[in-house]
Amino acid sequence: MIGIIDYGMGNLASVQNALNHLEVENKIISDPTALKKCEKLILPGVGAFRDSMQNIHDSGMYEIICQLVKEEKKPLLGICLGMQVLFEAGQEDGYTPGFGFLKGQVIPMTDPSIRIPHIGWNQLEKAQDHPVFNNISDRPFVYFVHSYYASDMDSQDLLGYCHYGPYQIPGLVYHENVLGAQFHPEKSAEDGLKILKYFVEEFV
Repeated sequence: MIGIIDYGMGNLASVQNALNHLEVENKIISDPTALKKCEKLILPGVGAFRDSMQNIHDSGMYEIICQLVKEEKKPLLGICLGMQVLFEAGQEDGYTPGFGFLKGQVIPMTDPSIRIPHIGWNQLEKAQDHPVFNNISDRPFVYFVHSYYASDMDSQDLLGYCHYGPYQIPGLVYHENVLGAQFHPEKSAEDGLKILKYFVEEFV
């Protein structure tokens, strides 16, 4: 079963609808101890980095997620803000530590020549070969909604990116048993669903 982590800031319904469409057994979970029964976890997110981490701590999810991901190596997919908190820290509303599963920090886009937040469809460019790309199209377009992006990350952790104005936005990242999508795979048509399917059926 796939556990969709509910800490009060996730796009839970759209993620669950996508998994239901794929006929994947899943459950929205707000009880931290119930996460232990899941084969894999999805951490969605909508909102601000600091508020997200505060909610994760307040809900009792932080320690359990760290234990399951770091020690037990349970596969985890972070989506949008849920991907951003996988990094070491975020700079939204001041410095806030994240989970630290991935090297790097999440910083704001500030260039005045582009519209912020970044909302819309962009081509996901391949940064390196990886099985996640085996079943998606050669020119996948995926849907983004965000104002912050990951920087100073380990290049070996970068799977795919998009260009937005002067920025190269890390779009798809991974490290060991952790996978992260800055875009919303559950809203990214057939290619997005295939990325979710890859996580469910093949990742780690």
